[in-house]
Amino acid sequence: MNTVRTQPDPGNAIMRFLKKRIAVYALLIAISIAVFFLFPYDLGFLTRIIIMMIFVLSLDLILGFAGVATLGHAALYGTGAYMAGLFAVHISASPIVGLGVGALSGAVIAFISALILMRAHGLTLLMLTIAIAEVLKEIANKAQTLTGGADGLSGIVMAPIFGQIEFDFVGQTGYWYSFALLMIVLFFLHIITDSPFGLGLRGIKQSTARMRAIGAPVYWRLVAAYTVSGAIAGIAGALSAQITELVSLNVYDFSLSAEIVIMLILGGAGRLYGALLGTAVFLIVHHTAASVDPFNWLFIIGGLVLGVIFFLPGGLLSFPKKLGWVTTWFSKQPEETPR
Repeated sequence: MNTVRTQPDPGNAIMRFLKKRIAVYALLIAISIAVFFLFPYDLGFLTRIIIMMIFVLSLDLILGFAGVATLGHAALYGTGAYMAGLFAVHISASPIVGLGVGALSGAVIAFISALILMRAHGLTLLMLTIAIAEVLKEIANKAQTLTGGADGLSGIVMAPIFGQIEFDFVGQTGYWYSFALLMIVLFFLHIITDSPFGLGLRGIKQSTARMRAIGAPVYWRLVAAYTVSGAIAGIAGALSAQITELVSLNVYDFSLSAEIVIMLILGGAGRLYGALLGTAVFLIVHHTAASVDPFNWLFIIGGLVLGVIFFLPGGLLSFPKKLGWVTTWFSKQPEETPR
């Protein structure tokens, strides 16, 4: 009996994908509109949260899905920021082209470093990622005539977006510009992680030996994932440079790389939405605690991280599932019989 094989319809696949994600995207848009009107004088801080969300999403791809630990992701973010800033100062102030420059520079640094990093494991890998970020930081510090050195790169003035939408002093344009990029990056990462490439990354995280046994190109797949992650981190860095109009050596700091790892752990790695939730919670708690006690706010952050690790190992995103388990457990407890 002959069977007729039909080719999958790309249109139907796209519709299934949109139906699966549309509710969450609509919720994110609704939240962005709400906070825009509820906190009109905090748009700078809200924009900072959005930029960091993009940065943490880039980390989630390589750490959450591929299982590659890194403590030097700021190398990719910082390179994107510096290159986009230099491009705006010396060549063109176009924001869109600047984002492309940031993405390209982050991807190039990620690809070159991944050729070495993806051959290392464990503590060696962590030390190498830190070393790369520190080397780039020292290069930026020494190139004072180009980067401004310890004083930072200033004089960045961005042109209107698409030649029409100007950046305003209040930060409304920057807020929506950043949010639009966040949605594009999130949509792009959903496509990647739902693709065979993304499934391959999950397989590598679960068992590298098994993936090699079935003939999967583990090394080059990790290099590709790290390169894509670097491009997204470069976009986040470029966006930061365009919004703040300043790039300092702090973009390469180890503390920045460590903080985004904490943000990802807080929200839940390997699910994308966890990166958004963890970033928002970390920065809001950080902002609030630091304003109350500028010297001891780290105790609060530390307590929050410990609480999540012990009670919600899957991150804050797993709280509804955990709550459902607790409710089920209590419902199964035998009722006390009256004496």
